[in-house]
Amino acid sequence: MQFYCESLTEYKRLPTREVKIGDLLLGNFHPIRVQTMTTTDTMDTTATVAQTIRCIEAGAELVRITAPSKKEAENLLNIKNELRKKGYTTPLVADIHFTPNAAEIAARIVEKVRVNPGNYVDKKKFELIEYTDADYAEEIDRIRERFTPLVKICKEYGTAMRIGTNHGSLSDRIMSRYGDTPVGMVESAIEFLRIARAESYHNIILSMKSSNPQVMVQAYRLLVATMQQEFGEAYPLHLGVTEAGDGEDGRIKSAVGIGTLLEDGLGDTIRVSLTEDPELEIPVCKDIVKRYQERSQLIVENTESTNNSQPSTATDQHLTGIPAIQKLSYNPFEYKRRETFAVNNIGNHHVPVVIADFSKIEHIAPKDLESIGYTYDEATDKWTIADTAADYVFTGHQLLTFALPGTLKVIVYPAAWLEAEDKSVYYPIYQDSGYVKSAFKSEELNFVMVDCFNDVTPINDYPFLDKIANDKTVVLCLSSKNTFAMAAVRRMFVELQNRKIDNPAIIIVDSNWHTTDEHLIHFATEAGALLLDGFGDGVCFSMNNKSQQAVVSVSGRNYIQSGSAEQFINNTAFSILQATRTRISKTEYISCPSCGRTLFDLQETTAKIRSVTNHLKGVKIAIMGCIVNGPGEMADADFGYVGSGPGKITLYKGKEVVKRNVASNIAVEELINLLKESDAWVDSAQVTAANNI
Repeated sequence: MQFYCESLTEYKRLPTREVKIGDLLLGNFHPIRVQTMTTTDTMDTTATVAQTIRCIEAGAELVRITAPSKKEAENLLNIKNELRKKGYTTPLVADIHFTPNAAEIAARIVEKVRVNPGNYVDKKKFELIEYTDADYAEEIDRIRERFTPLVKICKEYGTAMRIGTNHGSLSDRIMSRYGDTPVGMVESAIEFLRIARAESYHNIILSMKSSNPQVMVQAYRLLVATMQQEFGEAYPLHLGVTEAGDGEDGRIKSAVGIGTLLEDGLGDTIRVSLTEDPELEIPVCKDIVKRYQERSQLIVENTESTNNSQPSTATDQHLTGIPAIQKLSYNPFEYKRRETFAVNNIGNHHVPVVIADFSKIEHIAPKDLESIGYTYDEATDKWTIADTAADYVFTGHQLLTFALPGTLKVIVYPAAWLEAEDKSVYYPIYQDSGYVKSAFKSEELNFVMVDCFNDVTPINDYPFLDKIANDKTVVLCLSSKNTFAMAAVRRMFVELQNRKIDNPAIIIVDSNWHTTDEHLIHFATEAGALLLDGFGDGVCFSMNNKSQQAVVSVSGRNYIQSGSAEQFINNTAFSILQATRTRISKTEYISCPSCGRTLFDLQETTAKIRSVTNHLKGVKIAIMGCIVNGPGEMADADFGYVGSGPGKITLYKGKEVVKRNVASNIAVEELINLLKESDAWVDSAQVTAANNI
């Protein structure tokens, strides 16, 4: 096994054990399965059955139902029987948190149970306790005694199990020894897996969920490496970003985390946790998964073609045309940004920049800049600049005929740059070796395009890299026409590090997909996977003309703002940077997807809170339906709004309770008061005034 996956330059799925869930086979190279979770009250059999059917008809291959206590676990039998009467045989999954008794009941009824090792038996009181080795071993024995009966029941009934660790709901014991880290997440699951293996029970799936895609990706990678090292094999992986939220942000955050892992062949089933009706999660899952179904088919076709052709020459690389990585130049289990020098405001300590592609607009006017965060007021002769305003705009051959806001710069082709009067506003972009040959260059900033491993391209076919290496005016723009574009660009980043080339680099991604969700997923996966590994000092996204028209025509989706394709792309770019925690430009919402435990209307409440707090740049607000998803799973949040009973809300600052049992009709106002008391509140009018120049 190479590093944490089969290959970093070819698409190869990780070999895993085969798991049987009812009649569904998962892992062992079976198709990547898609699933969701109901949001109805489990005791309402009729409503749960109806919603489950909607999910199945949308394409769900597994449906999870919460069973927080014995009575809900027992009612799973009624739900299952009703579904079977109606002809639906899709496997059901019982979601268990605190109650082993409920798990043991459910395991005799449904095809799969999910347990969270952080709160299934272990304690979670947010107490930091010093455990001696003897104390620690005693706690493990206690877990073994309480967990083994469930393992034996699952083995007897042929029931599958997911051991699902969540960042933020790690037990006090794990937290005391490992902290709130990916290492702690992995150890929490491995402890339970060891117990199951001791009973010769292997019908197991594992997950490492977090609302932070960076933590989530590191934990899954570490889990695979740990399983391979300790057991010499891997169990199937259930991928998901927990509490991803709703709309554009929820889809992007999910695609960043899930897509990054799928790119490297990790993952056997996925769930996209959106604060929306569960059946709406399935199309997003399908859009993520189909990228890899097509990729697998391409690998099969290429393999068959290669096997039927003449032997390859010594210069041939993998089927992808990307040279193998002999030595990894970065740590995939920890985030560290690639070290670069700064060119203007790009690279080094600067946040990643956003470059808007305006090359498809025939005659650019001041009004067009509104789509990328710049609004001009003719009466006052002032520009208003949004927090999500692009830093550069690429116009191709076109020089602009109006004065620009002071913070915006323009990228053009060399011929246009030579004609520009103000060389402090306009900068040239060259095609790879064209920069080396050019007699005319900017003394301040030059962009150089590199197509990374488009076909079978040996690394020594990039001699110009050494000629521009560490040129203090050059920013590289990395893209690839390779079918496996992310792997190709990542390979180039590794090559830059190996050659000690420290020029900053922009990640360029073009999309030829069609629907809005497809574009979001494509951009989030291709760029997000690189950003999570510390690569990239900026992003630039674009779509073909047909795709742009399709996006502009989309309506009725709450995460697509009205306006041009350029506005859609700009918003997407900033959302991806936010999701990868590389540039914070807006409020972040950690919102659970709702389930039968939820004590209020999550979608309505999330929308209400968003409407009054969306100007608080950098503040993270968690909106949780119940105490199960309460203080633990909102670990990354600055403030929390958690259902604590019918019509009652508990407010948190970090993990500390500030106000208990607040009436839900005044809870949003009380949240605002808490933000003000904590000096986290700014009036929206002040934000607007600060952005006027």
